[in-house]
Amino acid sequence: MSGEVLEADLRDAARVLTDRGRLRAEAEPELYRAAVKGQAALAGLFRSELGWTFEALEVAQLVRLHKRRVDVPGDRGPSVARGGGRPVLLSQEALVLVCLVCEQLWRRPRLSVRELMQALAQVCAEEAASGGLPRVQWVAGEGTSKQEARWHRQNLVDALQVLEAEGSVEADSDLERVVVDEDADLVLTASRDRLAARFSSLSPALLGLDALPPQEHAAALSTASLLDSVAEPDQGASLEERRLQALRRLVDDPGVDPFDEQTPGTVYLHTLAGRERGLALLASLGLGVTVRQDWWEVTDPSGLGTAMDFPNGRRMERQAALALLAHLSERGQADSVVQVGDVVELLEGVRAVMPNWAAGHKAQLPALARAAIGELAAARLLVPVVGEAEQWQATPGVHLWRVRVAHAARGAAGPEPGEASGVKPAEGDV
Repeated sequence: MSGEVLEADLRDAARVLTDRGRLRAEAEPELYRAAVKGQAALAGLFRSELGWTFEALEVAQLVRLHKRRVDVPGDRGPSVARGGGRPVLLSQEALVLVCLVCEQLWRRPRLSVRELMQALAQVCAEEAASGGLPRVQWVAGEGTSKQEARWHRQNLVDALQVLEAEGSVEADSDLERVVVDEDADLVLTASRDRLAARFSSLSPALLGLDALPPQEHAAALSTASLLDSVAEPDQGASLEERRLQALRRLVDDPGVDPFDEQTPGTVYLHTLAGRERGLALLASLGLGVTVRQDWWEVTDPSGLGTAMDFPNGRRMERQAALALLAHLSERGQADSVVQVGDVVELLEGVRAVMPNWAAGHKAQLPALARAAIGELAAARLLVPVVGEAEQWQATPGVHLWRVRVAHAARGAAGPEPGEASGVKPAEGDV
C-alpha cells in the first residue's frame, strides 16, 4: 500500500460503503457526490487492499461496493427491525421472496401488493411440488391456519422492507398493514436500474452451483471470474488470498483474532508486514484500532461505518451487557466460559445492591441475560462454544474495556438511566 490516506469526505463515504455496500443520492447526497467525484481513489483502494469492486451508477443515482468474503459470517445477512427491537435476520423463505419479488418488479416496475401476491403464489405453486420453492399462502383457507398465513405475509413484508431500505422499491403506504390486514393493498414502485445493480456475483447457472455442495457455494460466489479456480479445502491459500482474507476481516468485524483457526488468513496479521498493512488500511479509512498480540479491536469513532452502537445506549439490555462486560474483564482465562445461569446470578447480585435497577425485568432475568449476551456477541466480545448449546467463550477483547457505573444523586438506589455506564480502553492493553 502506498500509505496515502483518503480525504475526510472520502473516508466517510468509504466507511458507509463497507457497512451497507451502497450510497444513494437521495439518502446521503453529500457522501454520494463525494464518492462519485473521488471514485478513482475509492476504486483503487478497495481493489488493491480488499479485492472489492467499486461501481458508480449515476443513471441509478447509486454507488455500489461489491464485497467478497469466502468466510461468510453465519450470524449476518439482511435483517429487519420489528417493534423497535433488535434487528432480526430474514428467514430462509423471506430471502427466497426477495429474489422472487425482484424478478416480478423487474418485469413490471409498478404493481399492487395484491397483484404481487398473486404472481408469487403462482410461481411458488409450480415449483413447490419438486421442492424448488416454498409454498406460500397469504390468506387462511383449507390446510392453512390464520397464524401460518400471517407468517407468510410477514416474510413478504420483511422482503419488501429490505428492498425499500436499500432504495430499490418504494411503497405508497406502511408495509406493516399487509401483516395485520390480509385485505390491505398498496402500490409498489421499483427502480429497474437499482434492481440490476443488485448482482454482485456471476450467474449461479454459469458457476454450476447445483453441482456443488452447499459448503462450497460461498467460495464459488466469491470468485471474480469463471477463470478463477475455487480452492479446495485441503489446498493452502496463497499469500495474496491470506492477505485479502485478513484485511477483509479487519474492515468487516469489530474484533479479530490473529490466530483464528477457522480463518487461516488471519495469521497474516501476526507478521510484521501484515500488521503494518492492516494498520495502514484502517488509518486510511479513518477507523480506530487497538492491537494486542492476541486481538485486534476495531472501532469507528464517527459511527458511519457500523450499524452497532454498543456500548452507547440507554436500553436495559445494554446496561446488563455492560455489567456482564465488567465482570468478564476481571475474570481469568480459566473462567472465560459464559452460561445463561451465570449471567442471571450476576444480574441478581446487581439487583441486590441496586434494587430499583431492572425492576421491570425482575421476573424475566433469563431473557435479560440472553439479551446481554447477544449484545456482547454482536461486539465480538463473546463467541459461541462449538458443539455446546447456550455456552459462550469470552474473547481477549473483554480485557480492552473498563466499565464504570455512574450513579444518580447521592442516596439513590439505582443508576441514572442516562448515565448508566461508560467504557474506557484498558490501561496497558493498547
